[in-house]
Amino acid sequence: MPTTPSSFSRPLLLVVLFAQWASAQSAEAPRGTGSTVSGVVYDSVARAPIASAMVQLAGADGARFSGAAVADSLGRYAIADVPKGKYMLGFFHPMQDSLGLEPTLREVSVDGRQPVSANLAIPSPATLRVAVCGAGGAAEGNGVVMGAVFDARDNAPAAGVTVTGQWLEMSFTKEGVVPRRPSLVAVTKEKGWFALCNVPSGGMMTLVARRGADSTDRLDVQVPASGFLRRELFIGTVRERMSGVVVATVGGQPLSGAQVSIGGGPQILANERGEWTFTDAPSGTRMLEVRAVGYYPERRHVNVVAGAPPLKVALNTLKAVLDTIKVTANRADLIGFDERRRSGVGKYLTAADIARRLPTVTSDLFTSIAGVTIGGSRGGTQRKIGMRGVFDTQCSPAIYLDSHYLGGVNIPGLPPSPFTADDLDMFVTPDRVAGVEVYVQGTVPPQFQQAMSDCGSIVIWTKR
Repeated sequence: MPTTPSSFSRPLLLVVLFAQWASAQSAEAPRGTGSTVSGVVYDSVARAPIASAMVQLAGADGARFSGAAVADSLGRYAIADVPKGKYMLGFFHPMQDSLGLEPTLREVSVDGRQPVSANLAIPSPATLRVAVCGAGGAAEGNGVVMGAVFDARDNAPAAGVTVTGQWLEMSFTKEGVVPRRPSLVAVTKEKGWFALCNVPSGGMMTLVARRGADSTDRLDVQVPASGFLRRELFIGTVRERMSGVVVATVGGQPLSGAQVSIGGGPQILANERGEWTFTDAPSGTRMLEVRAVGYYPERRHVNVVAGAPPLKVALNTLKAVLDTIKVTANRADLIGFDERRRSGVGKYLTAADIARRLPTVTSDLFTSIAGVTIGGSRGGTQRKIGMRGVFDTQCSPAIYLDSHYLGGVNIPGLPPSPFTADDLDMFVTPDRVAGVEVYVQGTVPPQFQQAMSDCGSIVIWTKR
């Protein structure tokens, strides 16, 4: 399998050659009774069947027969009346092109009487990682983000686009946890294809594509534990129309007055039918955020492109989300959390409190806590977490995660440790937070104090 974007042209060429070969053989080979070759076309990356895949069968040893079938919505196909012989079987689908894959052909033997089962698949994430990234792709913990970038105006592949991926790493030292922000850069070629190798699997990272004035939003993406993530991105500088409807997940009733906002664009309210329309939304891949009173917010990637169909966003009630929260209380650190909360010193958020605040990112939790501030705008590089210090001065609190010091403390004569709100959002998502403790200077428990600190502390506990 190729490892460069130029490979996009090869699957298309093979489609033509395969079709011409099959057509020539089909014209000479009379149809008759025989076996049925059937199976399922499967996407091992998405773990789902591939609908509408074109499956083709052609003789491999002089058998003068060829056939084709289109996979149904469950990925199933069947080619009937296949006479005895050896055949080559393969399939074509745009998904292969987006991954830069050449079609994989498998040999099938038919005896002319018994049905033959032959499944087809896009290779597994592990196989793709090695094929794209070489031997390093097989290392535990290494992942790959790959896909293609397109022009939002006409869906044409976009060459010369810089795709940057960045994530947060923590090194545990005697002095505490030292943050690092590694990044990888890829530039798309003729067919818009890109790959970022050796990203952390099973973790959160940010992704952004830029070409001149064209840019996507800064996108938060979760690399699955399998270590393979596929993303199609769109860039553009024009304004497009975008519309949709907001409904409740249970019952499907429209949510009048729901707040809808999009990265780089305005905020609007849904009408009495739950409908909303942006007449001048910035084109490209954007972050859409939808909120409604009493419902848990939804934040998702959307592609603002010409002719995009309306979106349907379904929100869960806050009660439904609260009912799913299960926090084990037998962990020693959470028992300590409950004991400190009963003492009345400090400010506390339980898992239920967190769900009621409807955070879309973890730093949202602190926007309504008196004395704590989040500077800058979401997606910025210097969104500092601040706290009211002695004599009402602003200072940088120490940040702890599951008792591990992350950074942020003020030490006289030295700059604050570089741990920002964006770092926190990248490191832990709100659904993973079991509890939060906030202490101003002078009330911090000894285990959450940093030497020479003139500020308070924020302690975050995660669910098991």
